[in-house]
Amino acid sequence: MRRIFTAVLGAGLLLTPLAAFANPDVVYTNWRDNVAADGYDVVTFFSGKPQKGKLEFSTLYEGADWYFFNQANKDLFLTNPDLFAPQYGGYCAWAVAKGKLAPGNPDNWHVEDGRLFFTYNGRIERRWQKKRAKFIRLADERWPVLKAD
Repeated sequence: MRRIFTAVLGAGLLLTPLAAFANPDVVYTNWRDNVAADGYDVVTFFSGKPQKGKLEFSTLYEGADWYFFNQANKDLFLTNPDLFAPQYGGYCAWAVAKGKLAPGNPDNWHVEDGRLFFTYNGRIERRWQKKRAKFIRLADERWPVLKAD
């Protein structure tokens, strides 16, 4: 999967305007399955120690399957999913700030002001970190339009 996206990125096609996609999902999932956050328990990011979730503690939210490390984390998520779900549906926050869509990668994450953000890769994460406040403001402005298209 990463080879495919790397090849597409190299061709300059990955950061394509959303209008080029036919009804993108509100939550980014891998093309092979319907699992959000690459199977990570999104609650665990807020403790600073992300862990993979387990199928037995899964739930459906916003059309995607979410996995949790334990029942307690699943229950906590279900009390307020928007609090724990990654911003911009788990798409790359830097790309959303640019008005585009790219997959978010839970290996490149950041929690700020109680919000979880994913970026595409380490290089993009470094760009994101340099002007994080500006990119968050831009992504917050652009996400409603992107997800509505």
